[in-house]
Amino acid sequence: MTDAVVILVTAGSETEAEAIAKALVEERLAACVNILSPIRSIYCWQGKVADDREWLLVIKTQAERFAAVEAKVQALHSYQVPEVIALPIVAGAEGYLRWLQESVSEPRP
Repeated sequence: MTDAVVILVTAGSETEAEAIAKALVEERLAACVNILSPIRSIYCWQGKVADDREWLLVIKTQAERFAAVEAKVQALHSYQVPEVIALPIVAGAEGYLRWLQESVSEPRP
């Protein structure tokens, strides 16, 4: 088991997805964000079944960064209740996991 996680977030537009992804990487809250587009999401919202195109962000970071990632997504997202869920990375290539951890660590003076 590692301390790394993948956080999934859906966005309603490519522009919004890009803005969130860039902010997370620039602020070292994520090592990498993949944007998959478009995806089709079918879900229940306010008692009705919705069928929308969305953009899926796949965010790679450390578990300790989840709260900060969630706060940044909430600040930038247009949805009233954005999806922000974390899945553990149970194993991975040692070099990649080291790079991930270094990428989200605070810069050393």
